[in-house]
Amino acid sequence: MRRLGFIAAAGTVSALALSACAPAASGGDAGGEYDPEAKVELTITTFGTFGYDELYKEYMELHPNVTIKAKNIDTGGNAKTDLVTKLGAGGKGVSDIVAIEEGWLGEIMNVSDMFVDLRDYGIEDRRADWVDWKYEQATDAEGRVLGYGTDIGPTGLCYNKEAFEAAGFPTDREEVAKKLEGDWAHYFEVGQEYVEASGGKAWFDHGGFVWNSIVNQQEEGYYTKDGELNIEDNADLRENFDLLASAIEGGQSAAQEAWNWNEGKSFVDGTFATMVCPGWMLGNVKGKLEQAGATPETSTWDFADVFPGGAGNWGGAWLSIPETSQKKDAAAALADWLTQPEQQVKQSAAAGNFPSTLEAQETLASEATPNEWFNGSPTGAILASRAEGVVAQFKGPKDSEIQEKVFGPALQVLDTGEGDADAAWDKALGLLKEIVK
Repeated sequence: MRRLGFIAAAGTVSALALSACAPAASGGDAGGEYDPEAKVELTITTFGTFGYDELYKEYMELHPNVTIKAKNIDTGGNAKTDLVTKLGAGGKGVSDIVAIEEGWLGEIMNVSDMFVDLRDYGIEDRRADWVDWKYEQATDAEGRVLGYGTDIGPTGLCYNKEAFEAAGFPTDREEVAKKLEGDWAHYFEVGQEYVEASGGKAWFDHGGFVWNSIVNQQEEGYYTKDGELNIEDNADLRENFDLLASAIEGGQSAAQEAWNWNEGKSFVDGTFATMVCPGWMLGNVKGKLEQAGATPETSTWDFADVFPGGAGNWGGAWLSIPETSQKKDAAAALADWLTQPEQQVKQSAAAGNFPSTLEAQETLASEATPNEWFNGSPTGAILASRAEGVVAQFKGPKDSEIQEKVFGPALQVLDTGEGDADAAWDKALGLLKEIVK
């Protein structure tokens, strides 16, 4: 769960605004030499389920002179809107540290000079900490590094054990993995089997998340590697769209509202049986289970080491420092600490996401800690397995908007039964012309 098409949505960034945020002299906060012992208040904005609350407390205990004022925005899309609006106003009100989501990092690259080059704060010394493509993703065309990598998004399959059992399906996660091993066509074949065996219940929550996972597995998604739009005449993309449309028409989608799932009730009443789950999604599922009144003891969900079509990455984030920050050194120290392997392990325990540092990945794989919300499944170890072979896809400037505002509404046409695959695809292409001009 990146270019500057986004700024247009919030108002054009004028040359004056950009120059007002031009990079300061490297290494050092505005207003004088950095004093690591001086009292400082740092602001940080994240989104979704980041798992940082206890880490903030720990950092303030280790650094009594630092006060952290944290803001968490509910979704990555809303966080993008918040950041874009503030950047469009010349950076006024932007936090000292902001979390940047994988889906819109490309837009940020179009205004990379509004963010600190972290090479000035020693990030090159840590380059080997991360999987190589994570570091490279946050490096702009001039070689400036804009973000400390937090998590990545290897993806497994969440499934409702109770729903599987009622349909006569295996419930042991290893047996589930064997049954579902294969491509997306096989996943939908098993899904149709489930719909029939369950008396018409849905196989997955809604078409949007499934589609995003399918697109992320393509060698090239909504954009080619050269940054060209890659949708209208993309035969492979259309073939996959038709495959998903057929599954939806067969009753496999529960037509859920993204990020809501009937206020979590759909996770406890058997509305759907499976769900695509990148690591960070586990925290969302846990939160919705809690909202619906479930406990670890009553949760019927599990997590299997399998995913249709093989390895795939969905999401991930970075911590970046805007040039408007007057506390760059202190902000860099905090962002660096939050993304160290030891802290990434703790973040994973709190949020369920999967770290981008190699040492933290190895720790999770070796510890195989049971996740009480997913039937004791060793989610960290499973995600380490799912991460093998993962390389993030190039995301173009309007990638997140295309997913949300083009294919989101188009797939609703299918989910709600308002049209067939042709009607939904035509709607997508029409919306595409409005979004990408």
